[in-house]
Amino acid sequence: MSIGTWLLTAFIGLSIIYAYIFVRNAPGLTNDQRHAYRTLLSWVAVPMGISVAVYTGVLLGAMPARPFWNSPVLALLFLVSSVSTGVAVILLARALLAGKTDRQYHESGYLLAVSDVMLIGFELMAILLFIMYAHLTIGGVKEAMSVILFGGVLAAQFWIGVVGVGLFFPALVELYYVIPRLLYQKAFAAPRGIEIAVPIAVLIGGFMLRYVVVIAGQITGPVGI
Repeated sequence: MSIGTWLLTAFIGLSIIYAYIFVRNAPGLTNDQRHAYRTLLSWVAVPMGISVAVYTGVLLGAMPARPFWNSPVLALLFLVSSVSTGVAVILLARALLAGKTDRQYHESGYLLAVSDVMLIGFELMAILLFIMYAHLTIGGVKEAMSVILFGGVLAAQFWIGVVGVGLFFPALVELYYVIPRLLYQKAFAAPRGIEIAVPIAVLIGGFMLRYVVVIAGQITGPVGI
C-alpha cells in the first residue's frame, strides 16, 4: 500500500512542476529551457503515471482470499480505464476553458475523440477478458463474478453505470462525429454541449467501474486459501 502512496505523491509533485513550467511568464526560464524541462518531465511522468494507474489493480489482484479481485486482467482494466478518463479530463477542460474554436481546436478535438473511442474499445475488450477469465477459472472466482452479471446485486451499476453510461454512450456519440471526418474528410465540429457531456459520461463510468470492483470484492469474500 505504501508503494502506491509514494508513487501517487511523486506523480502529483511532477504534475505540479510540469504545469508550472507551462506558465509563460515563469520567472528564470527561457522558452528553450521550458521546452527542455517539459520534455524531461514528460519522460519521467509517463512511466510513473502508468505505475500509479496499474498499482491499484495489481494490489487488488494479489488477494486470493477475495475471488472477485483475484484476476491478472484487473491491472490491465484499471490501466486502460485510467488512460481513458485522463483523455476525458483533457476533453472536458478544453470544452470549459477554450476561448475560441478555430480549425486547430477542432482538429485536436478530433484526434482526442479518436483516441478516446479506441481506448473505450480496449476497455470493453478488457472487461470481456475479465469476465471470461473468471468463467475459465476454478474455485470461487466464477461465483463471485455473478454479482455483476444479469440478476446480480451490482448488475445495474455495472451494466448501466459502467458499460452503458461510461462506455457505449460516449463511444456512439464520438463515432457519430468522427466517422464523417474519417471517411469523407468532413469538418469535425461537435456542439459545446456534446463536448461537455461525453467526457462527463466517461468520468462517471470510470468512477462506477472502481466502485463496482471494490464493492464486489468486499461482498464476495473472503474465502479460504
